[in-house]
Amino acid sequence: MQAVLKFNSIPAMRSLADMQIRLQRILAAAGIASRRDAERIIAAGRVQVNGQTVTELGSKADPDTDIVTVDGKSIEPNRPRIVILLHKPALVMTTKSDPEGRTTVMDLLPDSLRHLNPVGRLDYETGGLLLMSNDGDLAERLTHPRHHVPKVYNAMVKGEPSLESLRLLADGIRLEEGMTAPARVQRLGAMGDDTWIELVLTQGWNQQVRRMFKAIGHPVRQLKRVALGPLRLGKLAPGEFRVLTQREVEQLRASARPIETDKPATSRQYPKPLATDRPPIPPRRKPQH
Repeated sequence: MQAVLKFNSIPAMRSLADMQIRLQRILAAAGIASRRDAERIIAAGRVQVNGQTVTELGSKADPDTDIVTVDGKSIEPNRPRIVILLHKPALVMTTKSDPEGRTTVMDLLPDSLRHLNPVGRLDYETGGLLLMSNDGDLAERLTHPRHHVPKVYNAMVKGEPSLESLRLLADGIRLEEGMTAPARVQRLGAMGDDTWIELVLTQGWNQQVRRMFKAIGHPVRQLKRVALGPLRLGKLAPGEFRVLTQREVEQLRASARPIETDKPATSRQYPKPLATDRPPIPPRRKPQH
């Protein structure tokens, strides 16, 4: 079944050129994906306009009159925007499906919420706070590199890192992509021969936390994301979720504003960590964006 997208906010009396909107914006507004992910969907040939496959980025359509489909499925632009906070368990995929048959985050949701998309990713072995939403614009803001939304991780690492090793993490360490941005590091306590460390990042490179600790010789044994922007995981059990309030969504959107690089780091960039047995180790240099 195909559907015509209706955007009530678009004035009726406009020139034909004004009525044309980029396809990635249409998909994001319909909650299909963030604008960046929508570009990949378009390039993969999964979008049709009036029955014709469109692969050229920057292509436009009129949401009032054109028929736009993704994978041949109808788009429901009038669905209310919703954001949920899910406690993703470890050993669950942050995807909508898995060719190997592993459990995905979609398996944790009721049918009424399975139209939501993961906002960012947590790797298979990492648990903790994961947002899911059909608000493509919000997802774009939260995941775009220039917005530097702070993410707080608790990692149990092998052995006990020295103060100098933790300082390396705080100041930045070289990985394949280059130097990591300044972070905030804090020792939470020991568990046998292992150590719990809290790490606050404003980047989102693939498996960045694991690679950073591996680089200083203390591989991660267990990893959980406990905060993102103004949100905290709280007491949600693994597999549980809750719907964010409108106020929380507004606070989240505000946290995703671009950070001015000529000003010193703020509490929004490096949020106050949880109570610990040692003071945090702040970075000695400013972020280089």
